[in-house]
Amino acid sequence: RGEARQEQSEREQAQPLQPRERARAKEASEMRPLLLKGHTRPLTFIKYNVDGDVLVSCAKDHRPTLWYADSGERIGTYKGHNGATWSCDITRDSTRLVTASADSTVKLWNLTTGECIFTYEFDIPCRSVSFSLGEEFILLTTDAFMGTPPAVRILKHSKNVEDIKQNDEVLYIDNAHPGRITRAIWGRLNEYFLTSCEDGMVRKFETKTGKLLKEVKLHEKSIQMMTMDKEGYTIVTASLDKTSKLVDADTLEVLKTYVCDRPLNTAAVSPLKNHVAIGGGQDAASVTTTAGQAGKFEVVFYHKIFQEMFGTVRGHFGPLNFVAFSPNGKSFTTGGEDGYVRVHHFDTDYFDQEYM
Repeated sequence: RGEARQEQSEREQAQPLQPRERARAKEASEMRPLLLKGHTRPLTFIKYNVDGDVLVSCAKDHRPTLWYADSGERIGTYKGHNGATWSCDITRDSTRLVTASADSTVKLWNLTTGECIFTYEFDIPCRSVSFSLGEEFILLTTDAFMGTPPAVRILKHSKNVEDIKQNDEVLYIDNAHPGRITRAIWGRLNEYFLTSCEDGMVRKFETKTGKLLKEVKLHEKSIQMMTMDKEGYTIVTASLDKTSKLVDADTLEVLKTYVCDRPLNTAAVSPLKNHVAIGGGQDAASVTTTAGQAGKFEVVFYHKIFQEMFGTVRGHFGPLNFVAFSPNGKSFTTGGEDGYVRVHHFDTDYFDQEYM
């Protein structure tokens, strides 16, 4: 009787999985994103804090939102802007948030309480904003408006709110960019900063004097996004000419080119692996007549060194506006024209693959 039971158990173990069981096993192994619905308008920017435990999403609905990065739980919103918020940055100690908005203001917030600490007021829309290393300065770009050319500004910032003044500008450059400045980022040790522009150019400026050190034509069409890697040695660009480029941050030499089949709005470099994530899709004006697959709204992953595409992640049903890796490289977050934020935690297969 004991032998019969053993034979029966062996037969049961040898039986292949039924279709329903196979589907369950497949679902368990797939990445299941966290779908965060907190915005009513298209996403514009996503920023993790240094520790990677929270992230801030900006959108055209006037209200930046704070989320827990692991669970996707919404912590709160920052109320005060009257226009689209285009970008943001978080201090290294995760105490302050700075946001730039189309309502012509840059606001400093207490990250945890949501209190607006200070408002820099301008008479033109503000776009890109970022803290310097040490957080003594804020790098800001403003758009062309009513005859005023696009400009780069460096504002003074202090941990003591009483020391912050309204028109305390260290640097102002308004004669170097013929079109909209899409992004401005600090270089290493704040010695220089880089700007990307609608004319496909990346420009390098000296921080102390504002002198134009170098300008390079990287793309045939507008550069939609430019981000720097974790170490600060390279930048990656995303352009409407359907290419993304990895560029040396010091010399502006093109190191790698990632050719895609869609206009690109965003690109990011993984801090953990030699991977680059890029995304975009067809123009938002014609999305209503196109299926999600045909519109090419997926996140596309390329190998940073070999320049080969090895995977895509679907989800959004509109153009992809932003992608950001978590500081530890174990997850990434996307924001789309559909108003959704999607947090993807990589499964174990991503880390086990030798080629990866």
